[in-house]
Amino acid sequence: MNITVSPAIFSGQIDAPPSKSLTQRAIAAGLLAGGTTVIKNPSFCNDSVAAIGMARALGAMVKTEDDRIIIEAGERPSGQVFLDCGESGLALRMFSPVAALLSGDVTLTGKGSLLRRPVKMIGDALGQLGVTASTNDGFLPVRLNGKLKGGRALIDGSSGSQLLTGLLMALPLAETESRIDVANLTSRPYISLTLDLLADFGIRIENRDFMTFIIPGRQSYWSHEFTVEGDWSGAAFLLAAGAIGGGTGSKVDREPAGRVAVGNLNPDSRQADRAVMSVLESAGANVSVSPGRITASPSHLRAFTFDATDAPDLFPPLAALAAYCDGVSTIRGVGRLRHKESDRAEAIAGVLEAMRIGVRISGDEMAITGGQVQGAVVSSHNDHRIAMMAAVMAAGAAGPVTITGAEAVAKSYPGFFEDLARLGGRIG
Repeated sequence: MNITVSPAIFSGQIDAPPSKSLTQRAIAAGLLAGGTTVIKNPSFCNDSVAAIGMARALGAMVKTEDDRIIIEAGERPSGQVFLDCGESGLALRMFSPVAALLSGDVTLTGKGSLLRRPVKMIGDALGQLGVTASTNDGFLPVRLNGKLKGGRALIDGSSGSQLLTGLLMALPLAETESRIDVANLTSRPYISLTLDLLADFGIRIENRDFMTFIIPGRQSYWSHEFTVEGDWSGAAFLLAAGAIGGGTGSKVDREPAGRVAVGNLNPDSRQADRAVMSVLESAGANVSVSPGRITASPSHLRAFTFDATDAPDLFPPLAALAAYCDGVSTIRGVGRLRHKESDRAEAIAGVLEAMRIGVRISGDEMAITGGQVQGAVVSSHNDHRIAMMAAVMAAGAAGPVTITGAEAVAKSYPGFFEDLARLGGRIG
């Protein structure tokens, strides 16, 4: 599907979509809890739908309503279990330990970009805890055999925190205490998010400076109501749009205009992408915080520097912002982008270059030279965040921006283009 976004002033108020990261974690917790768990304000994006299907395949009875997911404990499956992760990297890495806890014979597969993402680290970790794994030369499908046991494991966290999240969720139900040592952990805020959710479900874990985790065995999850907070990853694009403002005309002649208020946000959230607020301020945007709402409006934007190693999903909205800043902005953490839905570093650079914005990648750093954004036809690379980045960049472009494969936004934010239109976006 192709969508064209024409230059326009983005202004108004919109609620952030629910967090898909928290929704998926809550689905896994509901699966592991006895009784009935109600997840309120969930995300029904494609990644969450995949997690729901996996919970059902692992024995849970799941009912969906307009504003909630109801998960009831069911019988654990017997025999071979097949889990379809869709294109969700979190579902793959988080549900692998959970599935190995509940069933002794599991095959996990997926589709699209997930088929090109490495899975060797899953077998390396689970192999230390009683589970054997085989893969297709380090890629999906991955086949797990054996029950997850308590014990000790050393894992490499340099490629992200999702597998650690799965271990932290599954091992409290193991028969004995576990100790997980982690080297080079990135995305620490996501582990804080996991630990907070686990505590809400009654699980105790000792965190020793994000390097060692002590997990008592034979714990029980509490079934209860859990409300999903708004998603800072999706909100970052809306706030970047507010900071850019929009409107036609050259960058030099155009006066800053627009004001975007995003509700359903917790300013004290553990979500890593909450850091977008400090970056917007560093770039000179006007940012204000009120209970449950963040507002961004434009000023004369200046170059900024940010290390996105712990918040790699901020790369695309910040790249869009940098295109409108005077000077050269630098964003670190390029290495975290290589195995996303696309090679996200190359995809970001390709979109910027198509819109005549200077970009240079050197080692782990991307340097973006602000300028006059031009209209163009760009590919989403089947990457939801690249599609959203291109749409935000269209705000003050010299001409319309056509995004091919724009349906990719359904992976995390199905209503993105509708919300952009509510803010004054010209979508066609």
